[in-house]
Amino acid sequence: MIRGCKICGISDSETLNFIINHTYPPKFIGFICNYPKSSRYIETKNLKKLLDVKKNKSEFVAVLVKPENEILEKIKNLPFDYYQLYDCTPNEIKSIKEKYQKKIITALTIKDKFDVNKHKYFSDVTDIYLFDSKGYEKSEKFDHNLIKTLKLNKELMIAGNIKFDDNLKNFKKIANFIDLSGGLETSGLKDKSKIEIFLNNLNKVKNET
Repeated sequence: MIRGCKICGISDSETLNFIINHTYPPKFIGFICNYPKSSRYIETKNLKKLLDVKKNKSEFVAVLVKPENEILEKIKNLPFDYYQLYDCTPNEIKSIKEKYQKKIITALTIKDKFDVNKHKYFSDVTDIYLFDSKGYEKSEKFDHNLIKTLKLNKELMIAGNIKFDDNLKNFKKIANFIDLSGGLETSGLKDKSKIEIFLNNLNKVKNET
């Protein structure tokens, strides 16, 4: 059952204020903290200014690709509720979780069933699983059927080139949360009209019996 969504790759205050104050705000808002290859990457000094807001009903997520101690120390006092971690081992995640006392979204990039099965190694250290494509900053797809019958002991978030106007009913039996980034953009920038359509459609699906 879909419980909400994450809008990822926010890098400007106008968009952040729009979604925080939306009638149907996202459950999570993600910020790219240490991956300069992404056009959505935001430097720490700018991140501090951006996050100096009232979160209202949303929770903030630091998106981190195999983070080193330097970036973890720089962001440790920022108002993040979750760390979303790519390319980390279970032991690395455990260490980060214990040291910084953050909830963890473990991001697994999926090409085939072998990648899906890696989830079992992270069951003791993750709070939410994110199944994403191999594209990282490129918003590629993966076959969502690979996780259709998956039984997990934690909640599941799904990404992978999902569009703002996709039929969200298709994900009701697969995921608890839907994660969009590039699907909410026009010419590489967040598009408030697409965000509006997506959040309204998601609310309709959530409230359907």
